[in-house]
Amino acid sequence: MSRWMRNRGLITSRNPKSKAAESYRRLRTNIEILGRDGALKTIAVVSAESGEGRSTTSANIAVAYSQANRKVLLLDSDLRSPTLHQIFELRNDKGLSSVLAGQSGIREVAQKTEIDNLEVVCAGPVPSNPSELLESEAMTALLESAKKDFDIVILDTAAMRSTSDALIVADKCDGAVLVIRRGKTKLEAAAKAKDTLKASRTRMVGAIFNQIGR
Repeated sequence: MSRWMRNRGLITSRNPKSKAAESYRRLRTNIEILGRDGALKTIAVVSAESGEGRSTTSANIAVAYSQANRKVLLLDSDLRSPTLHQIFELRNDKGLSSVLAGQSGIREVAQKTEIDNLEVVCAGPVPSNPSELLESEAMTALLESAKKDFDIVILDTAAMRSTSDALIVADKCDGAVLVIRRGKTKLEAAAKAKDTLKASRTRMVGAIFNQIGR
């Protein structure tokens, strides 16, 4: 991924007055309104297929929260094909997979970014058993601990069509945002993703339409 693409992806930081940045802030506000009772502290960002802008959306929602002086943790839970380390130009030699495998602590792998109030936990080395790690009690404990240390935790996920990982992660979170890319996401795929999330009792807290690739 080129520097130009990385900078273009973080539109909320690079061009905060743009319509796209405003849409992310509006989504942040809607989530905060829904979560006034404090029940929405972990948000999974999901999409039916790859290439729909899921990682870009995760990053920009996290930036939007940080701009509102919230303490934010952004987790890359796509352990198969991670992207956030490229977007933020961070190390990926250790990360979420390292923590879930018991090789590192969360504070060892959380990295500060150039954006105030925002820390990122990259995915780390690709494990042989990503689904099992994400479904583990270690993942549940990590999220519960993060809720105490951060105002909001945003999780980037894998595409729903390719693996069960996203559904596993969303089921552990307080809510989920569905990403749909205009001109790419098929209506049937988006509807199926929404129905699948509802069937798992995941709380849908929003959807975002974009034209930016993953």
